Amino acid sequence: MSRREAPSGEFRYSLPIEVRFRDTDALGHVNNAVYLTYFEAARAGYYETIAGRPFGFGEGAERHTFLVAEATVVFRAPAFFGETLDVGCRVAWASRSSFGLEYRIGAPASPVGAARLVAHGTSVQVMFDIKAERVGRVPPDLLEMIERHEGGAVPPRPVGW
Repeated sequence: MSRREAPSGEFRYSLPIEVRFRDTDALGHVNNAVYLTYFEAARAGYYETIAGRPFGFGEGAERHTFLVAEATVVFRAPAFFGETLDVGCRVAWASRSSFGLEYRIGAPASPVGAARLVAHGTSVQVMFDIKAERVGRVPPDLLEMIERHEGGAVPPRPVGW
């Protein structure tokens, strides 16, 4: 799949996000920069769902520290104040020290508009050892949590990601 193509298939995790007035711009739709905040909220919710605790908390949290190294957003249709968006998040691949996430933002039919794909995107997270100040490995227990949630093995990083 090209990162310009909308991800297909099931997202086992999704987060409803109500569009706030502050999310909109002078044109009346959600500002482009806000979509990365929606991705961040879904990423945090995904982690809490698979780990049973918020990111950065609990035993072993320092082993699960990652940095976002890259993020992309592909805009398909505008979203507006008053809509509740469905932000899906899933792990697309994992390598020795990083993993990729895919996101899909949809708007169900509402008085504001018809059902539609609003945006989709990706991000690359790199594991980071805070004490050593260097890139670390994806911990086996994190991969196990992801695989349990996703219902199967995490594929390797595809060429071109």
